[in-house]
Parts: sequence; structure tokens; C-alpha cells
Amino acid sequence: MTSDAGRGPPGALEHPGPRPAERIPPQAAEWPSPQAGECTDEVCVTCSDTAVAVTIARLLPDDLAVVDTGAGEEEVSVALVTAEVGDTILVHAGEAIAVVGR
Repeated sequence: MTSDAGRGPPGALEHPGPRPAERIPPQAAEWPSPQAGECTDEVCVTCSDTAVAVTIARLLPDDLAVVDTGAGEEEVSVALVTAEVGDTILVHAGEAIAVVGR
């Protein structure tokens, strides 16, 4: 007997995740269109190794911070780093992963 636990509702699309360029199957262009809330770009910023450099504008309670992205402000978690207002941090999927400048 197999378990469907953790697979989501019946008929739900599974995100294919990142793949090395040489391993992308030819049928990749035929994958179903993503549903609301799923990635739409060829490279998913949530699944890939992409991080964005931002500057901390304000520290908030519960290991959160408001950061300046250059295009506006955004709230991110700083639970994994020791950072201060004015620091430049790398953020991946809403989580600060490194302090790169003070």
C-alpha cells in the first residue's frame, strides 16, 4: 500500500523544482501552467540559489526586519543572522541568510 501523505489534494500540480540545464527534459515546455501562488519564471527564486541584497531599515520584534529593496520596503526574517539597522543582508525566500556589509 502506498501513502499519498504530503502530496496535496488529488489533482494538485507538483512543482518540478530546479533542474540543471543539461537535464531539463524536452517535454518541460509542455508542463502545465502554474496555478496561483506558484512560480511562473524559468528559474524559481524560492527553489533556486538566488538571494537578493537589501538594507535593513528597521528591526521588529520576533526576529523580523523591514528592509529597503530599492523598489520599496519588505518584511523579512532575520532569525538566522545577527544584523543591525543599516546592514546589507542577503535574503532568500524571505529569510536573511548572511550579513554582507555594515
